[in-house]
Amino acid sequence: MGAMARPIADKRRCVFCGKHIAAHLTQCPFCREAVPQVQLSRPTGPDGRHQIRRGLLYVLLAGVIHYFAAGYADPIKIPLPAPILPLVTQYGTPLLFLGGLGLAFYGVLLRIRH
Repeated sequence: MGAMARPIADKRRCVFCGKHIAAHLTQCPFCREAVPQVQLSRPTGPDGRHQIRRGLLYVLLAGVIHYFAAGYADPIKIPLPAPILPLVTQYGTPLLFLGGLGLAFYGVLLRIRH
């Protein structure tokens, strides 16, 4: 088979002279110009789905910690000293909850932007 019998999928056009050349060549045999290799890649960066999942996981974690630390699970007691539990329920779990909401909102913004 000759060069003309090959399918066009194995070829690409030279950006300088416009003639068809083999896809694996880095230099055009007709005009002797270096043909740049173009590689398409997906945009890398923060993915909104992962941020949303992580934020919702933090919200759930804050709810579970608050449930047990505030004493709603009466038969199960957390073995922490008494002065620490009010700090956890008043400051720790609300901060974790709000941080999770913020992270989930940030993920939604990333998903809208892409």
